[in-house]
Amino acid sequence: MKKLELKFLNEENKTVTISLDNPIEPVDAVKINHAMDTILAQNCFLSSGGDLVSKKQARIVERNVSEIEL
Repeated sequence: MKKLELKFLNEENKTVTISLDNPIEPVDAVKINHAMDTILAQNCFLSSGGDLVSKKQARIVERNVSEIEL
């Protein structure tokens, strides 16, 4: 499963991550950048360390799970 992680810094300079399942690929960096700007401008998410104040990173994370028979 792939996830799009949007990482922001809050008022305490701590990282806050918003994860979205099954992102559209190929990734459109311009749209992601715009979405992150909108999240900051709307101030629509709360964190324990205060408001989100800046963008830190965006990335695609893929997790593979292999069952081990016992």
